[in-house]
Amino acid sequence: MQSVSSLGSPSSPGSARPDRDAPIGIFDSGFGGLTVARSVIDQLAHESILYVGDTARAPYGPKPIAEVREYALECLDHLVDQGVKALVIACNSASAAMLRDARERYKPLPVVEVILPATRRAVAASRTGRIGVICTHATAESMAYDDAFAAAPHVSLHTQACPQFVPFVEAGITGGDELLAAAHEYLDPLTSAGVDTLILGCTHYPLLTGVISYVMGDNVTLVSSAEESAKDVYRVLAEHDLMRETGEPTYTFLTTGNPAEFKAIGARFLGPELAAAQQFAGGLTTGGRE
Repeated sequence: MQSVSSLGSPSSPGSARPDRDAPIGIFDSGFGGLTVARSVIDQLAHESILYVGDTARAPYGPKPIAEVREYALECLDHLVDQGVKALVIACNSASAAMLRDARERYKPLPVVEVILPATRRAVAASRTGRIGVICTHATAESMAYDDAFAAAPHVSLHTQACPQFVPFVEAGITGGDELLAAAHEYLDPLTSAGVDTLILGCTHYPLLTGVISYVMGDNVTLVSSAEESAKDVYRVLAEHDLMRETGEPTYTFLTTGNPAEFKAIGARFLGPELAAAQQFAGGLTTGGRE
């Protein structure tokens, strides 16, 4: 695969106004971004979606930031080349690695991510200023949430990487003793720290809301980065006069992995709208499976 430095800019969106009827481009390292797609579908019923999940190279969480940046830009380039009207980086690890790059690379196309929307909501929801974030190792090590909360100096931030949560979700495990034990291992330190608001800083985690809420208790407000980013998509489309107000939407799903597997697992995240998935080889045609 090409290095990031050798990757040219995508076909530039230029200064022309995006087409209102064009789809929203949503990118994730795999399946978790489908929770963002689910929220977008629920909040914007007429909008079409073009989704790319880089499942062949997932998970991004343990990978070096430079590698995450390379893979993410390649997938986003493809979405832009397909003529989307807005981009959603529905992956905390990718948002942490290359958000500034993406906004510069694809302007004037609107780019929405998952970190700042969740941060804004958590600050508004917290009563004590003690806020927790659960996320992947890559997101934790990037300090992206620390940077996002820098504008709120009264906040005491407590970050916890939860590496076992993603495999549980993708295996369809949302309960049981093993998951509960892992949840206590990750979340009990946040409870001891007295957090009153918890950001689900990985788009897989909304599927574990039950066990997370059970361990944290009813007095802790859970903030879904997926739901908050979908609200931001609504805001961006409204501000740019890009909202599609009528018409039947289309939903297209691309994966760098196995389309049949993507459909089977992805349906748990999205629902019946994921009727089929198509192959997107991308850099895998030259770079091979990672």
